[in-house]
Amino acid sequence: MKSPSSTPRSREISSEAIPRLNQRTLAAQSANIDSVSGATYTSAGYRQSLQSALDRAGV
Repeated sequence: MKSPSSTPRSREISSEAIPRLNQRTLAAQSANIDSVSGATYTSAGYRQSLQSALDRAGV
């Protein structure tokens, strides 16, 4: 997954949000996960990318 990295702030948010989103995904075993506070756009993009990958895999 490619995360936002166009600015230092985007990199900071992504570096904190992506590991949390990964943990939530593994715990939920689905794309139905909560957003990370302060990372709304990153969380939404993550969920969309995850669901797309699951759809392509036929899961």
